[in-house]
Amino acid sequence: MTIEKLGRQAREAFSIISRTSSIARRGAVNAVADQLESSFEMIYTANQNDIQLGRDTGLSESLIDRLTLSESRLTGLVADLRALAALPDPIGSAFDERTLPNGLRISRRRVPLGVLGVIYESRPNVTIDVAALAVKTGNTVILRGGKETTQTNLVLVEIIKNALRSIELPENCVQFIDSPDRKLLGEMLILNEYIDVIVPRGGNSLHQYCRKNSNIPVITGGIGVCHLYVDSSADLDAALPVIHNAKTQRPSVCNSLDTLLVHESIAAEFLPRVVENLSDAGVTFRAQPDVLPMIDHADVQPAGPDDFDTEWLSLVLGLVIVPDLNTALTFIHKHSTHHSDGILTSTQEHADRFVDEVDSAAVYVNASTRFTDGAQLGLGAEVAVSTQRLHARGPMGLPELTTYKWVVIGDYTVRR
Repeated sequence: MTIEKLGRQAREAFSIISRTSSIARRGAVNAVADQLESSFEMIYTANQNDIQLGRDTGLSESLIDRLTLSESRLTGLVADLRALAALPDPIGSAFDERTLPNGLRISRRRVPLGVLGVIYESRPNVTIDVAALAVKTGNTVILRGGKETTQTNLVLVEIIKNALRSIELPENCVQFIDSPDRKLLGEMLILNEYIDVIVPRGGNSLHQYCRKNSNIPVITGGIGVCHLYVDSSADLDAALPVIHNAKTQRPSVCNSLDTLLVHESIAAEFLPRVVENLSDAGVTFRAQPDVLPMIDHADVQPAGPDDFDTEWLSLVLGLVIVPDLNTALTFIHKHSTHHSDGILTSTQEHADRFVDEVDSAAVYVNASTRFTDGAQLGLGAEVAVSTQRLHARGPMGLPELTTYKWVVIGDYTVRR
């Protein structure tokens, strides 16, 4: 099947689902959850085949973790789908309603965004999340997953299509490019006749390729070099579990912690505790030169020239000492990818300034960066975490998959 045919089918399906009732679209998401829940064994078998192939071809353990769908992760996906189905439907809602002096009543009304082209690597849960979000908001989607998860994705897409058929919605609302041929990706990026937006989820090279080769608007995100700054007034006992969670809870994802900045007045006391606390979990460290004399530990190594610009996606953590908040902010401005950055402090003035001056999609005060996630922030799921300013920023949930139309109501009103 050609990419153009996929695009044409997606556009035809969009003309149907965009006019479908909210009840039907909610039912579709619940139908996907039901089908997913009854297919764990089939999904697990396909996923194990992908994992074995990944190990045979030398994939890193962080990528293996990304492509793994354990029973607990599948159970979490089902729960997230049911939560997503229950969320209010943004389609058709009106906002900015007002009446002008000439009597015109105007408002803006949310409508589906259109046909989405989503390109992603490694994580098959994205297949479910994106498909469910698209259907819930009356959009259609063409998915292009990574070759390392092909068998899992094929099973998941068939589950989604079965769910759509079961409630008499077009199965072409969700389509999948099952070939890893790069040429097909290039064809997808110029299909502006049918596709309304491209969302790449992957590394910097994928983002750059899409920006350079697409004639369709591109929303980028998902690359996270994430920071936590431990201020001089931070509660150090409370800070340790936050840092531990941000680094170790799931190190292979974009909102895990990459660099820890510590105020110089507490560094000698606090950094050895951080290393002791995290090294038991397998974390190794890349430290600035002034950190090294404070810590005699085999897991602490000097940082290389690019280490503080690296999204580790593994159990590696950078350590930096700063003299004040100004220096911490300057460091974050230089090295952040504008994804998720936070401060641990008991000084409200410092917290306020950090929130005002750190230009990231998600800014945290006294919390782990691991919450930059659609489900964790009450969105049900996400298409991506956008780190740009147009058209959406942060986790892209239901409202971010809409655009709007102006509705203008008069009484046979003419312009004077």
